[in-house]
Amino acid sequence: MFRPRNRKYDITLLVALLLLLLSGLVILYSTSAYNGQIKFHDSFYYLKKQLFATSLGIAGMYVTAAVDYHRWRLAAVPGYLAAVLLAVAVLFAGEEYNGSKRWLSLGPFSFQPSEFAKVAVILFLAYIVTRNIHRIDKMRTILKIMAMILPIVALVGASNLSTAIIILGIAVVLIFTASPRYGQFLIMGVMGIGFMTIFLALESYRLERIAIWRNPEAYEKGYQTLQGLYAIGSGGLFGRGFGESVQKLGFVPEAQNDMIFSIICEELGLFGAGFIILLFLVLIWRFYVIASHAEDLFGALIAAGAMAHMMIQVILNIAVVTNTIPNTGITLPFVSYGGTSVVFLLIEMGLVLSVSSLVK
Repeated sequence: MFRPRNRKYDITLLVALLLLLLSGLVILYSTSAYNGQIKFHDSFYYLKKQLFATSLGIAGMYVTAAVDYHRWRLAAVPGYLAAVLLAVAVLFAGEEYNGSKRWLSLGPFSFQPSEFAKVAVILFLAYIVTRNIHRIDKMRTILKIMAMILPIVALVGASNLSTAIIILGIAVVLIFTASPRYGQFLIMGVMGIGFMTIFLALESYRLERIAIWRNPEAYEKGYQTLQGLYAIGSGGLFGRGFGESVQKLGFVPEAQNDMIFSIICEELGLFGAGFIILLFLVLIWRFYVIASHAEDLFGALIAAGAMAHMMIQVILNIAVVTNTIPNTGITLPFVSYGGTSVVFLLIEMGLVLSVSSLVK
C-alpha cells in the first residue's frame, strides 16, 4: 500500500509548494491582521486558523503521497458519489455566508464540500477516462463522460458558479489529454457556451454581475472591485511596503479572501505579484512534466487534472481581481484564507507527488 523508501518525489514541485505556503501565510497575516483585531480582538485570528488547516493539509499530503496512487482507483466512484451527496446536503442544510450557501457545519467545524468535489472529480474522471480510453475518440463516449459529471456541476453551480466552471474545465482538459482527435472539442465548446448562457440567464443576480463588471462605478456592488483596482494601481512596481496597505483597512471588504491578490499588488508591487505568479507557473510546469512522464494513463490524468485545476483557479482569481471578467468569488490557491481549500489542495498535491515518485 505504501511506497518503498527509495522512491523520489519531485523536488522542484515540493520547493515551489513550500515557498507558496510560506509566502501565503505571511501575506495572509499582513492582509488579515486588521480585520482580525477589529472583529475578534486578535490580529493573529485568521493566521492561527490557516496554520491549523495547513498543518492538517500537510499531514494529509504526506499520507496521500506515501500511498500508491493506483490504490485510489477504488475510491474514485465512492468519492464522486460522496461529493454529490454532500452537494445535495448543502442545498438543504448548508450555512449561508455573505449571501452564498456553500458551507456544511459539523459541530464547531465547517467546511466547503465544493473543495472536496474538485479532488473527487479529478480521481473520478481519471478512472472513467482510463476505462473508456479505447472509445475516447468517439463523440458519444465523450458526451457520456461529460454527462456523468453534470450532476455535480449543476449542484455546485447552484451556489458556486466558479467551482462549476473549474470542474467543467478539468473535465475538458482530461478528455483532451486522452483523446487523439481535436475537432470534437469545437462541438464541446459550442455546447459549453450554450450551457453557460442558459445557466447565467436562470438567475438575475448573475446577469447583474455582468453589468457591474462592465461599469462598476454605476453600481453599489461594484465597490469591492473598484477598491481592489485602487489597491493594484497604488502599488506600482515595488509596492508601498510589507504591511503598509491602506485598502486592507476596511476599504476592500474581506481582503483576506478572494481579493488578496490586490493587497499583494499594493504592498509588494508588480515584482511581488510577479513572484507569486512565477511560483504558480513553476507548479503548473511540474504538473505538466509529471503528467508527460507518468508511469501510466491514470497517473498522467491525475497530474493533468491538478494542472487544470491550478491553472483555471489562478487565472479566474487574478482575472476577477483585475476586473478582466465578472466577479465569481474564487480564492487564490494557498494564499487566500480558507481552511477547507488549503486542506484539499494539499491532499491533491499528495496525489501528484505519488504519481511523481513513479515517473518513467
